[in-house]
Amino acid sequence: MTQRETPDDRTGMASMLNMMPADMAAMNRDRIEDFINAQTKLFESLQESNKQWFQRVQSEVNLATEFASRISSARSIPDAMNVYQECCTRRIEAIAEDGRHLFSDAQKFMEAGARMLSNGPWSQGRTGGFGT
Repeated sequence: MTQRETPDDRTGMASMLNMMPADMAAMNRDRIEDFINAQTKLFESLQESNKQWFQRVQSEVNLATEFASRISSARSIPDAMNVYQECCTRRIEAIAEDGRHLFSDAQKFMEAGARMLSNGPWSQGRTGGFGT
């Protein structure tokens, strides 16, 4: 199927054809720099998220080790129940913190993705993007 060109499409094409190669190279260079900057920010966000999750795994290991040590030294069933209850409370708090980190990470990744998409060829009325 062919699409009919509108006067706006022809004006946009004519202006693109009238651009000098140096102008086109500068425009492309700026776009590439924007894209690289957005990817760098995304990579930094991924690194920070990875560090936080690694620390979370470490704290879970520490909690399990502490629980094993304390439960083995419990002298009575009420002592063991107190140790168990304390461990459960700390795990529930950690799960709530995990949810906050997960939400924060997802928000950062969505913002980075939106920045990359906003620098695409379809973002400023140009032709050649998705769906055209």
